[in-house]
Amino acid sequence: MEITRYGVYFTPADTAFAEAGATWLGWDIRTAKPCSAPFPQYVGRPRKYGFHATLKPPFRLASGQSPQALQDAMAQLAGSLFPVQLGAFELSRIGSFFAFTPKISDKPLTDLAATVVRKLDVFRAALGEDEIAKRRTPGMAEDKIRNLHHWGYPYVMENFRFHMTLTGPIPKNDAATCSKHIENHFAGALPEPVLLDGLTLVAERQDGYFRELTRHPLG
Repeated sequence: MEITRYGVYFTPADTAFAEAGATWLGWDIRTAKPCSAPFPQYVGRPRKYGFHATLKPPFRLASGQSPQALQDAMAQLAGSLFPVQLGAFELSRIGSFFAFTPKISDKPLTDLAATVVRKLDVFRAALGEDEIAKRRTPGMAEDKIRNLHHWGYPYVMENFRFHMTLTGPIPKNDAATCSKHIENHFAGALPEPVLLDGLTLVAERQDGYFRELTRHPLG
């Protein structure tokens, strides 16, 4: 398997929650196998990323670094971090898409994500000017621009928001219907509380689909 990028995700250990996420999106990131999504019109964009929350956004491996060194560093980092209680999840509309988010924002969670971004950044190849231009949207705030240049992504550090993406952009006139379909699909599968107890190293294949490589328990 040729890998184009790596990333660090939270992927749920809870089997029912993970399976519900995989079957909703139509892609099982754990087994790298497609599923039959019940509403494919909603999941075209997030499907290839799998059911997850991003901790360190996807990156190309820096020159001189190796996949094995990245895995070793992740294992060491995970062992130095403590699990974070995420509490209960709720269905949220973020801009034009739907995602699961923790009901209560937690500083330990933000701190953990920042540590993952910072400690593993030596493995990230710097973005080219064309890549920066592609990711920089009109009117982007100065702090997000600084993050983009320094960390390769705008929505990290103080701009991080934990979320598990469920859809692509949903028109306002379809939002209520889409929301109902999500709630029905995940009925009985949402764990409470949710525990972030591991870091998952993922890889992007040449076709753009992500798969789980290794999962490293925290603490």
